[in-house]
Amino acid sequence: MFTGIITDIGVIRTLQQQGDLRARIATGYKTDSIDLGASIASDGVCLTVVALGPDWYEVQVSAETVAKTNLGTWGVGRRVNLERALKLGDELGGHIVSGHVDGVAEVVGLQDEGASTRYRFRAPEHLAGFIAPKGSVALNGTSLTVNEVEGAEFGVNLIPHTKTVTTWGDVAVGDLVNIEIDTLARYVARLRDWENR
Repeated sequence: MFTGIITDIGVIRTLQQQGDLRARIATGYKTDSIDLGASIASDGVCLTVVALGPDWYEVQVSAETVAKTNLGTWGVGRRVNLERALKLGDELGGHIVSGHVDGVAEVVGLQDEGASTRYRFRAPEHLAGFIAPKGSVALNGTSLTVNEVEGAEFGVNLIPHTKTVTTWGDVAVGDLVNIEIDTLARYVARLRDWENR
C-alpha cells in the first residue's frame, strides 16, 4: 500500500525487452535499505524490485502492466515519480493507494491560475463515474484532490511545491498519465451493483 505522497524522482537508465520489460531506475533512495522483492510505486504502478545497485534498482514489468498503464511510453532519461511502500506507523498524508493502476487518462488542458496550475484530464469512460468533486484520485502515483468533473473530464490544481517535488512540471497536453481511482469509490460502486442485481 502507498499514500500517493511522492518521496523521490527517479530516472530511467535502461530499458530492455527480456520477455517482459526490464527497467533500471536511478534513485536517491538508500538502496541498502531496499530488499529484493520490495514494492516501489513507479509513476503510480506497484513494481517489484528484482535487482539493486548503489544508486539504482531494477523492476520487471509484465506485458499486461505495459498494456494497462503508460509504462509503454517510458524512455531512457525519463523522470518518474517514486514512492516506497507504506510502513506501519507512517504518516498517511495522501489517501490509500494500492499501486494497481486502473487505466490511463489524457491531459487535455493546462492553465496557470496564480502560482498554481489547473490540469484537466479526460478519463476512460468506464472510470469516469468513480471520479467525484473533492474526492481523491492518484495520477502518476500522486494523491490529488479533484476540483470539478464534467462528464469524463475532470480537473485538479497543483501548487508550485507539488510541481517541484514530482514530475508534474514535465507534463504536457496530450500526455497519458496513470490513473487509480479511490478505493472507497470502488467499493461503494460494487455495493451499489450488488444491491441492484
